[in-house]
Amino acid sequence: MADETKIIPTTGRNNCGGRCLIYAHVQNGKIVKLTTDTPEAAGNTPPLTACCRGLHYHETFLDESKRLRYPMKRVGARGEGRFKRISWDEAVETILRHWIRIRDAYGPGSRYVNYATGVSGLVSGRQMAKRLLALDGGFLDYYNSYSTACVDTVTPYLYGTKLTGSSMDTLTDSRLILLWGHNPAETIFDSTLYYLRQAKEAGVPIICLDPRQSDTAKALADEWIGIRPGTDAALMDAMAYVIIREGLFDREFIESCCQGFTKETMPQGEDPSDCYFSYVLGEKDGQAKTPRWAERLTGVPAGKIEDLARRYALARPAALIPGYGGQRHAAGEQFVRGAIMLACLTGNVGVSGGWAAGCGYLNRHKKIHIPSPVNPYDRSISVFMWTDAILRGRQMTARADGVRGTIGDPDAPCLDSNIKMILNLAGNCLVNQHSDINRTARILRDESLCEFIVVSDLFMTSSAKFADILLPGLSFLESENITQPWECGDFLGYNNRCVEPLFEGRQEYDWLKEVAAGLGLYQEFTAGHETVEDWLQDTYEKLRLEERELPPFEQFKREGVYRYQNNPRTVAFADQRRDPERFPFPTPSGRIEIYSPRLAAMNDREIPPIPRYMPGFEGVEDPRREKYPLQLVGWHTKRRCHSIHETNEALCAVDPQALWIHPADAGRRGIADGDLVRVYNGRGATILPAKVTERIVEGVTAMSQGAWYRTEEKPGRTAERNAAERNTAERTDLGGNINVLTTSRPTPLAKGNPQHSNLVEVERIVRD
Repeated sequence: MADETKIIPTTGRNNCGGRCLIYAHVQNGKIVKLTTDTPEAAGNTPPLTACCRGLHYHETFLDESKRLRYPMKRVGARGEGRFKRISWDEAVETILRHWIRIRDAYGPGSRYVNYATGVSGLVSGRQMAKRLLALDGGFLDYYNSYSTACVDTVTPYLYGTKLTGSSMDTLTDSRLILLWGHNPAETIFDSTLYYLRQAKEAGVPIICLDPRQSDTAKALADEWIGIRPGTDAALMDAMAYVIIREGLFDREFIESCCQGFTKETMPQGEDPSDCYFSYVLGEKDGQAKTPRWAERLTGVPAGKIEDLARRYALARPAALIPGYGGQRHAAGEQFVRGAIMLACLTGNVGVSGGWAAGCGYLNRHKKIHIPSPVNPYDRSISVFMWTDAILRGRQMTARADGVRGTIGDPDAPCLDSNIKMILNLAGNCLVNQHSDINRTARILRDESLCEFIVVSDLFMTSSAKFADILLPGLSFLESENITQPWECGDFLGYNNRCVEPLFEGRQEYDWLKEVAAGLGLYQEFTAGHETVEDWLQDTYEKLRLEERELPPFEQFKREGVYRYQNNPRTVAFADQRRDPERFPFPTPSGRIEIYSPRLAAMNDREIPPIPRYMPGFEGVEDPRREKYPLQLVGWHTKRRCHSIHETNEALCAVDPQALWIHPADAGRRGIADGDLVRVYNGRGATILPAKVTERIVEGVTAMSQGAWYRTEEKPGRTAERNAAERNTAERTDLGGNINVLTTSRPTPLAKGNPQHSNLVEVERIVRD
């Protein structure tokens, strides 16, 4: 007879914007189905309802035919994907041996834990690995993220803080909402879609600006404005031109709260002619930033720019909410600064229904975290620059490469070693999600550069193939953890183990304890916490001392979620708006620094002191367009969370991988809808079907990010011949992976991810 069905609550812990509440229906030790949250259960809070990804988690993660089963060591060339089964004892002994060898030969800065988001819960392998490395002398750390490097770096230059977000329930007070490169219908973005629907039902008009008519634009927008990638700051400048010339700006707010808009508000000692108004009106360079000027760059008609500027300036309050796509460009910092500039220019800061732009982060409740020991090695690099740190770490500097720490001469080398050991735990950024895959793979194949790589994962991803030691991990359905909102939700979720671990999979903490024992650091590493659950309970109880409405741990675990009830409406900078003398902004001047003396002091032509359009590499003004005339951007598809779910065939049909291309561009190349096409540039090529659609701007193409990089094994050849061909730089990807085409050149200030700035050409593949 079948066992009684148990319903076990848990929450998604991947780097998805949803953090959905899931109920696993378990029978005979197997999950038979998943259900999710409902509006009735959520009460007066946004429901944590799973999308198609969340409702297919068990099919993705528990497919035994695709899971890694046991520890393995590499037996072929690195990247070839050939491994041999070993025991956990041998795996730990091998890791320990190389760990000590590399530490003693190269120093603590030779060790690096790669960026990874496969586990975005309280306890993650990368966090625990950093804890152990810190106790063992230190490691080279990173700052920023692949998602938000530019916005995280530049927002504090203007506002002095990253906490620029208002609570989403204030959007019903708006009279106009601009979603600029923001697509919460697919990325989820906490409960943003829930509140946008409320605003729309209240009659608030919504306009989406994006090179692609996203699902959000299609479902919610009253109007979609297509814009060429990387030209957002030009459109913002032209909107400012109209607002300034027609006197629609908020002079009182500018004079009381802002620095650098006008000559009168410039900081003392700076040239008044460098103010933003002078730039927009063309007083210094002779080029007024008119809508006609912007039309040539953006592709948006001048009349539409004028109309948009007036509508935004006159709505009051209006919310310009930028997504993250616009700042993942060659000059992504300027997208962030331009959005803040418009919010300040129109006085939409510090008012309910407005939006301050920038990071948009909001902390109504304390974050839960495990305290980490101080890293004795205080150097860190931008998260996007790790391949450079393998190649030339000892030559990297603070000024040119963004190295941080206790730096003396910013032009002198800062690191004492190149990266020699990488721990890549629950992540696919080692290859698949990092830019310029062919370059990255060449670097990783060279064992004289990075000498030892450990990977822990669920599947044989393209990153896993580059491991020296490959370890089987656990999904959230097989382990315990605590999750918290992606950015601004008001809840905590508990990951209950729903099924027993598959095969020999282990949570990273368990084998890191064994490495710690070999280093003589077991007591310091565990700090009395023998299990992951010990860490969860201890950390949760410490949070309860500050968040007193939280229930006891056992109740929280049993129910799987706690939704905070004390959630007052919050408006970013309301105090500063009301009384700027008493509540100054946390900047050096106490004002919003539209003109930044700190950026001016860098004396870098790519980092101007004011928000302004900067022509980025591989954009509309790049001369390389003669050879590669089409711009290429990516987006986050509803079928994957980054590269997760790619093994789930049921989800492939939700949004089949394809190259979006405008009918005019397709017609010039003889491409029909569904044709197989080759997309290429000087870095690589990929093959996928074409989707011919007017939902993409002419001159622009797009493919969703996260498809698994794969190449073809050719029949009739020896294994050695196939292996040799796999290891050439000229291989063509067959999976539609955008990162064979993206560049590893970083943005100027943040040294961040520019993965939407790409020039390509497309050709139809003629079948035999």
